[in-house]
Amino acid sequence: MIIGIPTEVKVHEYRVGMVPWGVRQLVEHGHQVVVQQGAGLGSGIKDEAYQQAGARILSSADEVWGVADMIIKVKEPLPVEYPRMRENQIVYTYFHLAPVPELTTAVLERKIIGVAYETIAPPGGGLPCLKPMSEVAGRMAIQVAARSLEKEHGGKGLLLGGVPGVRRASVTIIGGGVVGTNAAKIALGMGASVTLLDVDLGRLEYLDHIFQGAVQTVFSNPVSIEENVVQADVVVGAVLIPGAKAPHLVTRELLRRMEPGSVVVDVAVDQGGCIETCRPTTHEHPTFVEEGVVHYCVANMPGAVAHTSTLALTNTTLPYGIQIADLGVEGAARRSPAIFSGVNVYKGTLVYEAVATSQGRTWEPLTL
Repeated sequence: MIIGIPTEVKVHEYRVGMVPWGVRQLVEHGHQVVVQQGAGLGSGIKDEAYQQAGARILSSADEVWGVADMIIKVKEPLPVEYPRMRENQIVYTYFHLAPVPELTTAVLERKIIGVAYETIAPPGGGLPCLKPMSEVAGRMAIQVAARSLEKEHGGKGLLLGGVPGVRRASVTIIGGGVVGTNAAKIALGMGASVTLLDVDLGRLEYLDHIFQGAVQTVFSNPVSIEENVVQADVVVGAVLIPGAKAPHLVTRELLRRMEPGSVVVDVAVDQGGCIETCRPTTHEHPTFVEEGVVHYCVANMPGAVAHTSTLALTNTTLPYGIQIADLGVEGAARRSPAIFSGVNVYKGTLVYEAVATSQGRTWEPLTL
């Protein structure tokens, strides 16, 4: 195959879909790789590194999209990229289709084969291509929350960890998965008082064990969410339903009862957000204030630490990418249940049920 790596076009998205050692492996498997000029600069990777790995540098996105059988990206295609997609072209990236009907319409109309990182799911469980970015986002959530609590950023002027004789901040994390666990690690390390809510008792037992009781674990239900959100200085939304729109667990009414200058960080914003008042923001303008509460809802948080994120992402996406390149989507999906679950759209047909349910569309199971 000819595999294309274009420059990301989302505002302040500095990651890139592949690092040079990944390019080298694809070339060793007999594939050609074309990289848009400057695509890796935001992650600290020069064009020369890609050339040394065997890639060819092309000057424009149109050229890359125009020759590639398979595009490897980081973020979902944006409107400027819709016309570049070609019928039967494989696009391998984070799609997060559920909350974006217009993107779903575009990829269906262009009749591409869309393989979504976030729904690749091996039989043993887990979401391996989502995990590294969830780790980054969870850790960043507390960093940005601590900054947002500062008075000059609209917060209540509270130091997250407090000092001797002055109370520490109270952090409520909704969701005990990868994001929530990593957020709890950093919040605890910075000295905050941390409460973590989840609906899985087994998961809560595990978290209580690894944190040795330092994190308060609470079974998540409407009453416990209300109690812990209202008294929190920081709320982190870390809820994920794979491929589907996130449920609104924190309502506008609850936010009205929080103290002015409190902070919410909705890491689930890519999937529509689990906080009712959430709307996607960018690294350029990351926060807004609503109901007196500072909202941080950047939809590509890991893009701010692009070097770390790009390396971590390639570690997990490359093995599946090689399978797709070697065997084609059909052959790879027959052999790998994980890749089968990653196919969201196939040549004009929506084949992922959770997206269809979120948008009220019809769908058909993928048949090979």
